Amino acid sequence: MTVQFSGLWLPKPPTIPRQFGPPRGRQSPTALAATATLSSQPPSLQIVGGRSPSWSENGYTKSNSTFDGCEGETDWIDLETDLYHWTKALRPVQWYPGHIAKTEKELKEQLKLMDVVIEVRDARIPLSTSHPQMDLWLGNRKRVLVLNREDMISSTDRNAWATYFAREGTKAVFSNGKLGMGTMKLGRLAKALAAGVNVKRRAKGLLPRAVRAGIVGYPNVGKSSLINRLLKRRMCPAAPRPGVTRELRWVRFGKDLELLDSPGIIPMRISDQSAAIKLAICDDIGERSYDFVDVAAILVQMLTKLPSVGRDALLNRYKIDVDSHCGKTFVQKVALQLFNGDAHQAAFRVLTDFRRGKFGWIALERPPR
Repeated sequence: MTVQFSGLWLPKPPTIPRQFGPPRGRQSPTALAATATLSSQPPSLQIVGGRSPSWSENGYTKSNSTFDGCEGETDWIDLETDLYHWTKALRPVQWYPGHIAKTEKELKEQLKLMDVVIEVRDARIPLSTSHPQMDLWLGNRKRVLVLNREDMISSTDRNAWATYFAREGTKAVFSNGKLGMGTMKLGRLAKALAAGVNVKRRAKGLLPRAVRAGIVGYPNVGKSSLINRLLKRRMCPAAPRPGVTRELRWVRFGKDLELLDSPGIIPMRISDQSAAIKLAICDDIGERSYDFVDVAAILVQMLTKLPSVGRDALLNRYKIDVDSHCGKTFVQKVALQLFNGDAHQAAFRVLTDFRRGKFGWIALERPPR
């Protein structure tokens, strides 16, 4: 038996006990985001307290998905559970251009030379932009976590993540690579963490040298923009699309700091398709890896369930009522009204509007409990 669920044909989801959520394919970011002294593999993230949704499309019963205006943890847990089911019937999102394999091999060698590693993530999706093997690569190396694009999330989102990483004991910096906010703090923090390097060199009778900091992260999270802001000139190619940087490059920041700009690295296979969809929504993965209509449809369904956005934001933007929970139906309505029935163009508009903050600046993830 199949159920038409939010415009996407899905197998009827199995019943999930209240105390257990759906299995997640990717690892928890707890160890990834914790201090650089941690090197053990983190446990799998379990979504607790989720519920399997049902809808009224084509005569099926619809559960009550409205919110009372209180944006609590349960809302986010339920959203993650729904997203897990929404993605099950879609074509898997996978993207691994040839240059990434070469880069990954070179980067592992260069990491041996690093005094400190600066890991950059997208502040809208900090969990989905954490590489599952980063802890293994870094070992005990000192690390600074940068949540870039802080201007694209709300203060509530920012406070939630700041509290989470502080509790984990992680050195975290919020930044805006385009405007330069947080970059100077990042430079000072990197130097401070690696200050012991030259102390040890002097003890061995060696001359001091510049601190070596490697900047790593997923594609299009703003690594090159951060370096350009630190240097106050355009030294590294940067553009708002994944895959622009394709080679490792050392650049010098004053006399005390050397930075390694690296291409975005991503797992060869993304097992967590909920994370993959978020990467697509936030433009952190190549466009050829996903179907625009499917991704835009899921984005619409996510926005209608977020208390800080809801249906009104979509209605105000497109003058089209979200009269059901079917995101694909809404995209088709936008296509008919604005793009002569071109669903691809309509989906591209919805995704672009989200990326430009037309529905407000919001994160698509909150910290795990």
